[in-house]
Amino acid sequence: MTREELCEKKNEALESFKTEGSCTYCEKYGNGHINDTFLVKCDKDGAEIRYILQRMNREVFKEPELLMKNIEQVTDFLKEKIKERGGDPKRETLNLVYTKDGKSYVKDSIGSYWRMYEFITDAVSLEQVRNADDFYQSAVTFGKFQGLMSSFDATKLIETIPDFHNTPKRYKAFEKAVEEDICHRAESAKEEIEFFKAHKEDMEYCANALKEGKIPLRVTHNDTKLNNIMLDKETGKGLCVIDLDTVMPGLSIFDFGDSIRFGANTAAEDEKDLSKVSLSLDLFDIYAKGYIEGSGGSLTENEIRLMPYGAKTMTLECGMRFLTDYLEGDTYFMVHREGHNLDRARTQIELVKDMERKWDKIKAVIEKDL
Repeated sequence: MTREELCEKKNEALESFKTEGSCTYCEKYGNGHINDTFLVKCDKDGAEIRYILQRMNREVFKEPELLMKNIEQVTDFLKEKIKERGGDPKRETLNLVYTKDGKSYVKDSIGSYWRMYEFITDAVSLEQVRNADDFYQSAVTFGKFQGLMSSFDATKLIETIPDFHNTPKRYKAFEKAVEEDICHRAESAKEEIEFFKAHKEDMEYCANALKEGKIPLRVTHNDTKLNNIMLDKETGKGLCVIDLDTVMPGLSIFDFGDSIRFGANTAAEDEKDLSKVSLSLDLFDIYAKGYIEGSGGSLTENEIRLMPYGAKTMTLECGMRFLTDYLEGDTYFMVHREGHNLDRARTQIELVKDMERKWDKIKAVIEKDL
């Protein structure tokens, strides 16, 4: 879609939503890479009212109507729980703006799907941690989301990206990529391939725990990065979780684990100098404490004990996905240099190795938080 077409369809969609006042501004907003996001400003008797307008990415999310049903169910449930606890549902969860005919989305004349949220005022989303408290607040906020949703039946939600964290299925895709070797790259990644083959049982551990009833199926966010929470501008406290597109049935320990994989790594995700890659025990400790506290007692003892396994599994899965994409010709993850996905895979491998070196200390952190 050209910039001109996007602008035209944006205006078409905007007219369908039931906003307050007259629209005075609508421009691109934020740093998102999946959906097209716009900040909308409306004037109502001299007061400015702001909204977020988004065009959903049909390439990533194949069933936008069902995705929006997920979001409606989750936000409606959250609002009731927040009210019960005496909180402010206008600031502690996303609030959908409905169309003039009562829908949570609009489909434009070329088949694109759009939605709108109320803008959360006096709040900020961060791209990078400024201090340890930011990481702690992120943990508390994602833990709180887990706690609020703990009594919701996760099976009512669809998988917006099927098998997103089905690690055993990801392993089969990896095996297929190695066997077919369509780009003749397997020779350059022999050590990395052998590493993941040696960790096959590790990657089945959490899935087996679910299958055996040792941990429950939960409503999970599945994209627990720092920039997916809103912090109060004045207090710095976590307000709410945003970007609910990947909310679906899953494991709480995977939400925890993905945050650790990304946030407690001392190096960038694509760092070539592997001597810089390690797991920060201090950051692991801070996040574990916040996540458990935020969950408000909703996590089972088994879930808490398996949190280190969630971190290890998510790191293994992510590294294996990078390697699979490298073997298949870099068709999924955007690359910026030769061997970029192989570098990413090596970083995740090094992080797993450091987790294994520190395994007893990691488990001791969790034991003290039980």
